[in-house]
Amino acid sequence: MNFSAEKASRKWPCASFRGTAAAMVTAVALLCLCAQSMPAAAAKAGAWPPGPWSGLFGESRPKKPRRAVLAVPLPKPRPAEAPKAEANAGSKPESKPEPKPEPNRAETDRPEPEKPAPAGTDKAAEQAPPAPPPPSACRLALTEAVAIAPSIPDIKGAGGCGGEDLVRLEAVVLPDKRRVSVKPAAVLRCAMATAVADWIRTDMAPLALSLGSTISDLDNFNSFECRGRNRVIGARLSEHGRANALDIRAIKLANGRSISLTDRTVPRETRESVLHSMCARFPTVLGPGSDWYHEDHIHIDLMERRNNYKICQWNVWDPLPQIAPLLPAERPEEAPPREVAAKAEQGKSEQGKSEQGKSEQEQARSERAKAGQGKSGQGKPDAAKPAKPEAAVAAQPTKKRREDRRF
Repeated sequence: MNFSAEKASRKWPCASFRGTAAAMVTAVALLCLCAQSMPAAAAKAGAWPPGPWSGLFGESRPKKPRRAVLAVPLPKPRPAEAPKAEANAGSKPESKPEPKPEPNRAETDRPEPEKPAPAGTDKAAEQAPPAPPPPSACRLALTEAVAIAPSIPDIKGAGGCGGEDLVRLEAVVLPDKRRVSVKPAAVLRCAMATAVADWIRTDMAPLALSLGSTISDLDNFNSFECRGRNRVIGARLSEHGRANALDIRAIKLANGRSISLTDRTVPRETRESVLHSMCARFPTVLGPGSDWYHEDHIHIDLMERRNNYKICQWNVWDPLPQIAPLLPAERPEEAPPREVAAKAEQGKSEQGKSEQGKSEQEQARSERAKAGQGKSGQGKPDAAKPAKPEAAVAAQPTKKRREDRRF
């Protein structure tokens, strides 16, 4: 058998793996050497570099060293040229203040707990009323020389009811210092109260002078009232609910006369002059003819509309015509009793009938006499014969022939 070392690989294939095994052993040895040298290098560098084999041999990452606590710096010594502090008699000599230790940062970072406020301070703050707002320009202009209208607190109700800058209009002061009382006092906004005062001072006072008197009172039917329009449930909020409207019934004069604005007996010219003055000053004027809610008073307000649209609905009615009464007039006192009057009327009727019968008899006699005079050669005239009274003839019953009628 021919055997040689060169041809051994042909007969035993496992011999080909000898070189591969030697290479693997060499690699493992190198890795072990590197693992032993890496901790020493990491200790010198002060850091542990991460790697794929960092946790293979159980090495742990080194802990960071703690920072050293710095010493608190002492204050600088007092300079020699500084003035000496005057020590009180019997007091101990001043000693240098000892340095205070620096507090930990963790303690300083904590928020300080809030100290509870005294019990009396909260009650005092709640009881103290808020400061009133400054007066408006309207309030400054509505002085006591124009009207007696003290300010009242703002009203805030449900559904937007109420208002701000409110006054209680008690009287209007005329230019001659006389007062026109508003009965009862009206709760209005300052702008509405100013408009009413200007209307009375400018228009109504001269009208009263033209009637020979002066104005004394204004009959207030309604002012502020939190309600819907025309007191209808569910309707839109009325201008009365905003303290922006006033209902007027009449204007009273100093001589006792009352000018009712809806009374037909008041002269038409007077009512028309009031109508024109109201419609020129107020955007809304409602009276008789607008609806049946305003038949007995006049409504005025300052409602703002688009393009300054105004509503003036007030029909000045003429006086009612004088109609004859339906019942008969009363019986006069000088008239006789009803029984006597009935007998008298009955006697008058019988006397009239007898007179009529006599006149008819005389007329028949005259006709017969004329007929007798016209006949000649006959016997005695009919005048000799007693003539039957015509009333007796008329009293005799007359026979009527029965007529047979065939239908």
